[in-house]
Amino acid sequence: MAKNQQGFIEAASDKMLEEVAAKIRERNIEAVIVNNGEEARQIALERIPKGAEVHTGKSKTLKDAGIFDALQEPDKYNWLRNKYIKMDRKTQGREIRKLTAAPDYMLGSVQAITEDGILVITSATASQIGPYANTAGKVILVVGSQKIVPDLETALRRIREHVQPWEEAQVRAAANIGTFVGKILIIEREWVNERMTVILV
Repeated sequence: MAKNQQGFIEAASDKMLEEVAAKIRERNIEAVIVNNGEEARQIALERIPKGAEVHTGKSKTLKDAGIFDALQEPDKYNWLRNKYIKMDRKTQGREIRKLTAAPDYMLGSVQAITEDGILVITSATASQIGPYANTAGKVILVVGSQKIVPDLETALRRIREHVQPWEEAQVRAAANIGTFVGKILIIEREWVNERMTVILV
């Protein structure tokens, strides 16, 4: 079990990782187990062709693994964040929505994975949820093994008790505003073959 007395931060055992990866594969989602962030970065980037259009959800996991930094190389990737961050949300809001709604490659993470392989994602704005669910060409999710929980009920508790308070503190420190659980996506199975990859760290 990946929950301890301090709250949802204990890494899963190797045996649990193998079992969860097998359950994820049964759901038509590729699952790859790696040892650390460096390996996760290598696996993620080798799946993205040079010059490909890439969008990313906000993710501490991607940042810690160095994936955000790698995507900023303009001669290698067409990272959409470099485009829309310079655009005016008031006058170009529709253009930004269309630009980020259906990227060729979408990278991010999840807030929980159940032991039977169900992925659970939450977001205040839900900007990444559409691409994860359907509109991105391919989706690559990098997930720390501490996010594995026994079931959906525990996944939702992890979101409420661990993820949301952590996000609240980050947003307060950065922008002096609060955040909230806006929308939750539950992925039980992928329809399109070879569309989605989960990299378990």
